[in-house]
Amino acid sequence: MNSALTHFDTQGQAHMVDVSGKEVTHRIARASGCIAMLPATLALIMSGNAKKGDVLGIARIAAIQAAKRTADLIPLCHPLPITRVAVEFELDDGDAPSVLCTAQVETLGRTGVEMEALTAVQVGLLTIYDMCKAVDRGMVMGGIRVLEKHGGKSGDWVAPPSA
Repeated sequence: MNSALTHFDTQGQAHMVDVSGKEVTHRIARASGCIAMLPATLALIMSGNAKKGDVLGIARIAAIQAAKRTADLIPLCHPLPITRVAVEFELDDGDAPSVLCTAQVETLGRTGVEMEALTAVQVGLLTIYDMCKAVDRGMVMGGIRVLEKHGGKSGDWVAPPSA
């Protein structure tokens, strides 16, 4: 693992990394996270009868918008020409009711899209919370992580399976 923090100059001042010398490559990142909730909250999402509307449809749009606006939210991120954002939700109505959100972001660029994928997941989950908080304020978001990234000088990286 590279221990050098690239967002600091030799004097320790924060700066935006210069990527002008990097090659333009197809870059892909996938991230995921989940939101745990009461069984009745998940049932409401599954039924499509939430008071505010289609919870997962709205969360998907919010996640896509978030990926596109990451550079506006994270100070040292580069604005990127995103070529694709795909957001999926997986419902688990077992012993631990939850919704898993997975986002894949792609670009043809000089820097990766890990931050865009992570931002998409977080905002997707936050939107689910917002739309369902009237019936379940105890929802818990967690497990947010990069699953894999491809492209660029460092090549491919895949997260080890979670414990």
